[in-house]
Amino acid sequence: MIDTPQFKPRRELGRTGFAATALGIGDLADRSIPLETCVATARRAIDAGLNLIDTAPGYEDGYSEEIVARAVKGVRDQLFIIDKVDHHDQPVEPQVDDSLRRLQLDAVDAFVFHGLSSLQSFTGMMQPGGAFDQLANCVRKGKARFRGISSHNPDVLIQALQSGVCDIVMFPVGPFVEERYITAVLPLARSLGVGAVCFKTFGAGKLLGDTVGYNQPMQMRPRGKLSSGGGSAVAVLPRLSVAECLHYTLTLDPDVALLGLSFPNEQDEAFRAAQAFAPLSADRMEAIRLKAIEARRDKGPCWWNPDPQV
Repeated sequence: MIDTPQFKPRRELGRTGFAATALGIGDLADRSIPLETCVATARRAIDAGLNLIDTAPGYEDGYSEEIVARAVKGVRDQLFIIDKVDHHDQPVEPQVDDSLRRLQLDAVDAFVFHGLSSLQSFTGMMQPGGAFDQLANCVRKGKARFRGISSHNPDVLIQALQSGVCDIVMFPVGPFVEERYITAVLPLARSLGVGAVCFKTFGAGKLLGDTVGYNQPMQMRPRGKLSSGGGSAVAVLPRLSVAECLHYTLTLDPDVALLGLSFPNEQDEAFRAAQAFAPLSADRMEAIRLKAIEARRDKGPCWWNPDPQV
């Protein structure tokens, strides 16, 4: 248990009126870890002062929502809770109701369409009586205060922002993301007063270690020459530090950087990096960006970039 909160609300999350901390609590669900442990880990981040928490029914088949349900007891009014609508081609309200039941809440702060990354899907959902109208109806009924999308496609995000259907947008910002997230989506969200909650600071873990993402081991690893000149050995792949990744994202200044901090040691490292943050120079930002290109090479596709091989 952390005695003194390390983080305090920084600024309003778009036009929501909620003052959010710079860091948010991402998905902590792992069914190989006991529920009580996951709840304690989430609560540890809340006790550190983080006041935005994200979940989705598809995270370990509802396990994430069960964790959040327990973690927010007694402090719910201090938090901004984001949940998601996973199935875009199914009626929205029954999905919302199922999530609220697992969360043991009457309402959350925002429901967003999860992983809405197809322009064709977005266009269909915008039709009269479609998914966006259905989600707006849930807001009118008091089941959420705000709505939005999470997406891995800058074109979808731009259209959604311009269409006026989002109070919150969730998208990648970090050392290895398609540049339009940073040069187009983030400033557009700011100009429209839409909250920007960003993820992929660590590139799904690819930038920090030898993984194809989310701690999944690489099946094939590059081989490199031994320094002695004899034979070959499994290469030690380039990687970034937590501080490099987080300072890069915080320099770009989204409203909230959402981090998946599944263990106390991961939390502590991220918290130390955040407390030590000072905006990076343009030269330092470019150096980290170039380092990130090498750090994610040969680690599988990056689904948050339209061209994952860039």
